[in-house]
Amino acid sequence: MAIDPVCNMDVDEQQVQYTFKYKGETYFFCSEHCKESFKESPERYLTHERGFVSERKVAIVGTGNVGTTFAYALMMSGLANNIPLIGRTPEKVKAHVMDLNHGMMFVPPTRIYEGNYSDCRDADLVVITAGKPQKPGETRQDLADKNTEVFRQIIPEIARNNPRNLLIVTNPVDILTYAAIKLSGLPMNRVIGSGTVLDTARFRYLISSHCEVSPRNVQGYILGEHGDSEVPIWSNVRIGGVPLRQYCPSCDKSCPTGELEDIFSQVKNAAYEIIKGKGSTYYAVGLALVDIAASILRNENNILTVSTLVDGFYDIHDVCLSIPVLVNKNGVAKTVKILLEDSEAEQLRSSADYLKGILQNLNIH
Repeated sequence: MAIDPVCNMDVDEQQVQYTFKYKGETYFFCSEHCKESFKESPERYLTHERGFVSERKVAIVGTGNVGTTFAYALMMSGLANNIPLIGRTPEKVKAHVMDLNHGMMFVPPTRIYEGNYSDCRDADLVVITAGKPQKPGETRQDLADKNTEVFRQIIPEIARNNPRNLLIVTNPVDILTYAAIKLSGLPMNRVIGSGTVLDTARFRYLISSHCEVSPRNVQGYILGEHGDSEVPIWSNVRIGGVPLRQYCPSCDKSCPTGELEDIFSQVKNAAYEIIKGKGSTYYAVGLALVDIAASILRNENNILTVSTLVDGFYDIHDVCLSIPVLVNKNGVAKTVKILLEDSEAEQLRSSADYLKGILQNLNIH
């Protein structure tokens, strides 16, 4: 077996169709796209540490509340030292760049500047927050229709500059992650959505608050759609390594029936409540995006519930939704097949069916 130098997937040297000789050595590729990407810039893929030590570029497409809050959190983290901001209103982008740069003496050295799609070239990560918001009275299908059209314009522009990884944040994120994979032609492991990383963080926080322990001591997942059909995986919740169902009887608190259902209801409705109060959510999602970016930029092999193209996880096929996956510099490295109860697996399949119903009306190939 050989490794495709572009997407890092295993390929069979005896059966592979795509090969290319460079400096006397033969390289093997899983697709024509990977071969052409390599031919265009071989050294980019052969210098394995490029972008992970001296140069870390994260391009941000979309300069609304989420994009700029992420830029702010990212510059404070010190993860990236090259951050182009790409937006459709030059005056607004310039103002954000000025505002962020005026705080540069307080953070690790970082270059933040007004960018365009050409600045996605050689980016370790392109984070896409651009899109139109959901208006009162609009359905999820309406929002998917609008933002798929936005993606038809911007994704090919980004993809032709061949960034290392794409992270989709725009809602509906599962639908648009699927659209980005199809429209970009990039390997599926290099295009992921923010998925239920934030929902999972809310889940762990609310459990920790209720049980009066640190969120760091809580393990648990929200899977499926980032939306109303998402699924709480109660069977996998652990507190300090102890299964929740064993922890509860030993706890001093006497919880009324329905307490767990109330926690999940708060998770599912959190965004609606925040939007009602202040118009949009952006602080927690900005931090969640930094966590995803860190796993990619630092090659952390972190297990995250990002949205990815699923093929065979509990009999789910050809749809993007959130499942636990190992995330590193190559995007999705592998799926973590956790054990679900029958009822949880059925809910996850129902979530997938709901998303497929939206995809059927979008004409994405």
